[in-house]
Amino acid sequence: QAEDGIRDVERSRGLGDVYKRQLNNYKRPKLNLPNGEKKLLLHSCCAPCSGEIIEAIAASDIETTVYFYNPNIHPIDEYEIRKDENRKFCEKVGFKCIDGDYDKDNWFERIKGLENEPERGERCTKCFDMRFERSALFAYENGFNIYATTLGISRWKDMDQINSSGHRSASRYKNMTYWDFNWRKNGGSSRMLEISKREHFYQQEYCGCVYSLRDTNRWRRKNNRDRIIRGIKYY
Repeated sequence: QAEDGIRDVERSRGLGDVYKRQLNNYKRPKLNLPNGEKKLLLHSCCAPCSGEIIEAIAASDIETTVYFYNPNIHPIDEYEIRKDENRKFCEKVGFKCIDGDYDKDNWFERIKGLENEPERGERCTKCFDMRFERSALFAYENGFNIYATTLGISRWKDMDQINSSGHRSASRYKNMTYWDFNWRKNGGSSRMLEISKREHFYQQEYCGCVYSLRDTNRWRRKNNRDRIIRGIKYY
């Protein structure tokens, strides 16, 4: 499933005008970081998942740096598209965006033996662990005491699985806190879709890794649907 949590946009279009009005009329609440902290490192998986979260954080004037570290994304041209979409939106909002290493060989080594695990299984846990460990390390080395991720807004993801990984990674460093705010609540998932359409974000149709691409195409063949053609679909 796509990490942005929006596989079949066509099914959502009937409520599009309602959600759009809600987005236009929505008054964002003031968010506060845990422990009275003033700045945040935000791990971003993709622009569609990040749009709603970045706008919410920006509206609260939280000093934020976005960290794009996703060596799971395959192949490299898909990685570059997703990274560029993320970078452009950060520039629009005025957030600094850090490009983490694309150390895919390390990623493949970490998930060796788990190639046939289902989504939300142990392979995803290992993937989250790798990405959050690096995010927590970057936060620690660069003066951040709080880090968070955009992954949890996706309805296709297991929030407990993500948050458990986030807290484990934070526990490796003194005074480091993982902010497990629930971005789905109070219409967050609906606003995510509307912002994606407003910004014409690239619409990824699989989570990111080579195995999710494989499994999504298997599902499509089984259900008489066309295989994924990468790099052409936008909201």
